[in-house]
Amino acid sequence: MSLPGQNHWFIRNVIWWRAAASIAWSVLLLPVTTALFVLFSKVSLLHPIQWISESVSLLYGSYVIFSLLMLTGVLLVVGFFNLQYYTVVASIPCTKIALLGKVLHPQQFVHSLVHCTLGMIVAWCASVMIGGRYNYLAYPCSEDESGTIHQMCLNEHHLFFLLAGAFIGYSYSLLGVVRNMNYISFHTVQQYKYLRFKGALPLVVKYSAVESLYLLRNFCILYFFLGKKWSKNPYSTVLQLFEINSVNALDTVTGLLDLSLLYHLWISGAFLLVTWYTTMLLFKIYISEMYSFPVQSAFSEEASECLPTVISSKTPLILKFLALQDLSSLSQHSPSRRQEVFSLSQPGGHPHNWSAICKESLSLIHDLTQRLVGYHEAVSSNGRAKSQSSDKEHKSTTSESSEASGLEELAKTPWVSSMVQTPAVVSLQSYVSPVALAAAFSALSDNLLAFLVQRLAGAQDPFSPWYGSVQSPHVTRRAPKLWSSSTVTESPLSVTPLASPAIAPTPAPPAQTPGFLSLWLQSRQEQVKNFLAKRVLIMYLFSKLPEASSQALFADSQAHIWALEGLSHLIAASYTEDRFGVVQTTFSSILSSMLTLQEAVDKHFKLPHASSKPGRSSFSMEDTTYKTLRFALRAALKTAIYRITSTFGQHIHAVQMTTEHRKRLQQFMEYKE
Repeated sequence: MSLPGQNHWFIRNVIWWRAAASIAWSVLLLPVTTALFVLFSKVSLLHPIQWISESVSLLYGSYVIFSLLMLTGVLLVVGFFNLQYYTVVASIPCTKIALLGKVLHPQQFVHSLVHCTLGMIVAWCASVMIGGRYNYLAYPCSEDESGTIHQMCLNEHHLFFLLAGAFIGYSYSLLGVVRNMNYISFHTVQQYKYLRFKGALPLVVKYSAVESLYLLRNFCILYFFLGKKWSKNPYSTVLQLFEINSVNALDTVTGLLDLSLLYHLWISGAFLLVTWYTTMLLFKIYISEMYSFPVQSAFSEEASECLPTVISSKTPLILKFLALQDLSSLSQHSPSRRQEVFSLSQPGGHPHNWSAICKESLSLIHDLTQRLVGYHEAVSSNGRAKSQSSDKEHKSTTSESSEASGLEELAKTPWVSSMVQTPAVVSLQSYVSPVALAAAFSALSDNLLAFLVQRLAGAQDPFSPWYGSVQSPHVTRRAPKLWSSSTVTESPLSVTPLASPAIAPTPAPPAQTPGFLSLWLQSRQEQVKNFLAKRVLIMYLFSKLPEASSQALFADSQAHIWALEGLSHLIAASYTEDRFGVVQTTFSSILSSMLTLQEAVDKHFKLPHASSKPGRSSFSMEDTTYKTLRFALRAALKTAIYRITSTFGQHIHAVQMTTEHRKRLQQFMEYKE
């Protein structure tokens, strides 16, 4: 994604310099990678001395030097796109249609087009460095006795290299968006940049070699079926080159079984992927490096760069994440900086530093709690709506006598089945959103109040079994039932008042029937929905991906993990270091927020689609940290509460909290969670 706030001081002074340093290192490593590529492209195990001498002499050639300049420009463009498209919150599509929209996004189209072109440039550099039959796109194929060239022919091997480079470049871009390769994770254990790069470099080489094999296989299959129609003929026509029909053409089985061609193409693809993945690896290492923010400053001009101010910023996200990472670090390893957090302002004696840090951390915890609660309500409401829509003919009646108040018995007829259901009611029963639920409950309460008023006034319901002088013998009396337990999908218009049989009946109000146009539109809508629901492709595109909604819900949980760690370590340190008692002012709200979040997280993991165990990591350059953030959050939350309870011990009973929270906290005190 493109960076919001390009003129932000942190982007100008930190991020751009880190990106420039990563690109500079990738350019400095380019001659080494190129030398290894030339060495492997000229491999000859039977003549090792000739192989090494020829490779060394080729490194000083004009083709290699010019190719190095071209490859340097390619890496600059790749590094620029890494800077523009990186993200610290993974974008997780929940359906196949969302993933398709992500792939077809205009920004992604530009990204793919540029990398397709860059891949073709790298393939051209590789072909000219290898030399031989891959050197030129055209060669003379018709000469007279005097040596005059009359016709130029298309060199299919060179064209094969160019198209393969374009295919690998496009595949790199496509797999990058599908696998969230632009996602930047932050390591729990901080290491030096050299050690991180050294540890990840073997994985980059191995993955690039394996990925190059798979992409080569896919390209050969594609070229076999579409090579003559979509590649050779257009190039020959545009460049006015003669095409030679040979039995060894590369769109035939015998032509594609050329082992020398396949080997050179494989190492060329591996060379491309190694250079690009190395650039991406260096960029992630530099961007995710920890940054230390000052807690407070004596100069007002630097107040915007201090941790309490930076931690409250919304954009750029990389700044907020690095600030929370620094908060987690100082709360564990820096007693002097913790004292600055616990200090009071002069003059005035206010804990501004602690208040700002605590307020933002609690805001993050409350935000995640609200999201989890809303998600649980949406899931449960959808489940209830489905169960109710499958049982539309169910009738609920509540009638009971209130002897203490001396009122007459109230009989209640079915709310929905007693009236003609309009199309709006039918569609509401098929799907209920949280907003619709709230509106339905509000309207229901208003109608209930109006019903009670009418009952006291003596009105009578014409649909009641007590209507008239004869009572129905089939009316049964049941136990009292709460009005809120009725179906939430009932229309407010269907709530009819009930009356006492002793009161004279009143004429029924005329029923309002929906118009012909609304009925016709509703029927057409239902027909379209039923038609699309029976199509396999539509259901495949709109079906939920496994655990995708749960992963998307916790996509930014790294910030919450750092907030929990920072707060818990600061509270634990305040037991001996907080001389002014600034933490005690918000201790109760912090502990209550953690316990509320812990309850919401436990409910989430009890859902059927939420896995309780993290999946196994596969061999890939893809960073799958975002898939396991919910498990890391659950562990960090429990650890934070245990850290507080073990530090304060029995003194924690003096903290004010609700009875439910006190019971849950007792489980932590007894180490039963």
